[in-house]
Amino acid sequence: MSGIPLWTAAEAAGVAGGSATRDWAAEGVSIDSRTAAPGDLFVAIKGPEHDGHDYVGAAFSAGAVAAVVHRRPAGVGPDGPLLLVDDTLAALTALGREGRNRGTARVVAVTGSAGKTGTKEALRHALAGQGAISASAASYNNLWGVPLSLARMPARSAFGAFEVGMNRAGEIAPLSRLIRPHVAVITNVEAAHIAFFPSMEALADAKAEIFEGIEPNGAAVLNRDNGFFDRLRASAARRPDLRTVSFGLSDADVTAREVSLDEEGSDVAADIHGRRISYRVGLPGRHWVLNSLAVLAAVDALGADAGDAAASLRTLAPLPGRGQPHSVACAGGTFTLIDESYNANPASMRAAIETLGRVPPRGAGRRIAILGPMRELGRESAAFHEGLADPLVENGIDTVMAAGDMRAVLSRLPAGMRGATAETGEALADTAAETVGPGDVVMVKGSNASRMDVVVARLLHAADALQPVTAGN
Repeated sequence: MSGIPLWTAAEAAGVAGGSATRDWAAEGVSIDSRTAAPGDLFVAIKGPEHDGHDYVGAAFSAGAVAAVVHRRPAGVGPDGPLLLVDDTLAALTALGREGRNRGTARVVAVTGSAGKTGTKEALRHALAGQGAISASAASYNNLWGVPLSLARMPARSAFGAFEVGMNRAGEIAPLSRLIRPHVAVITNVEAAHIAFFPSMEALADAKAEIFEGIEPNGAAVLNRDNGFFDRLRASAARRPDLRTVSFGLSDADVTAREVSLDEEGSDVAADIHGRRISYRVGLPGRHWVLNSLAVLAAVDALGADAGDAAASLRTLAPLPGRGQPHSVACAGGTFTLIDESYNANPASMRAAIETLGRVPPRGAGRRIAILGPMRELGRESAAFHEGLADPLVENGIDTVMAAGDMRAVLSRLPAGMRGATAETGEALADTAAETVGPGDVVMVKGSNASRMDVVVARLLHAADALQPVTAGN
């Protein structure tokens, strides 16, 4: 512990409007007993499936110093360290609001159909060398994750980087007003969650809600290469105090003038408002070049050093389930596994396929795409799945295996590219493990609900199909 507690009992009670049963000091905040750490304040959220009050005891066993509750949990004695409130979600929101208000951090918020977690993590990485930064963990971007992330922000933070997500209209605006960013980034507008919107224009308007919370005289950072740039810029212009900063591969305020892509990353020469900066992006794919431009635009708009930020991008590390590579030993050699199983939409699928196409197999190896369905695409779902056929062919993918609705793409592929299919990711896992061989490059991707993570786990433990096998990062 730093010596400065994140929250004391008196502070939290005053902010949340509750009463503490005894004195305590917390150095962290948690809403999940499985990941609660020693020193945490555990907030017992009642969700649609689980009630956090049932896990207060587990949080205490993990080392939590106190719990925020709206009823006394079973098994907790009268002297238990509790903060009693009327509504635990409202209390968490109040803690988040005060966490944002009590410091002087320069704050950026990131939303978009694809790339928001990677961009947020790259911002965390790029700003870490310029001051203490607090950022959303993982994809904590909803009505629980945003206030939790803000409640975890120490008052001494110099920077904050927070992710904002949504499924439906009206969800981003209150989160943006809670974050009150100085800079807001929209990475792109693509067909993600389109099932809940009447049109792509309505989806773009929902993303534009992030402008509502931007601090006076702040900045909106927008993707010049995205088809909804003009619409988003017009939305931002409704607030005359905001300035718009564009990023892209051409004709933008922050522009990539030269790009050299390879299987491990990219070399980029960019202009930042006329200032030339050359740098290396340590993660592969054209989408990471765009992410890097968004990062540099946001860093510059925050008033931090874009040159130092650019130099740091060389050491970016892949996130689990978002392009994380593994070298897996198998009989006769090794194969490369690219884990993209965290989530998927048409834009991120195309980016992952393009990245796979830049990784050369070894020897007689093949490029293999193992794909699960994309969710929440509405009436055009089949067309979105079939539409991946062209990028699969154009990027030289040798074999495509598909689960669930993704099987629709196979009918559009040449016969020689069509691999095994199954109803679910779980059902496809064993066949996938039996298919891969030495020198192969295998990419696994699908929406969370498709459980393509099971395929990844099976490939990482492919010893049952290929002897002998060990796995490592």
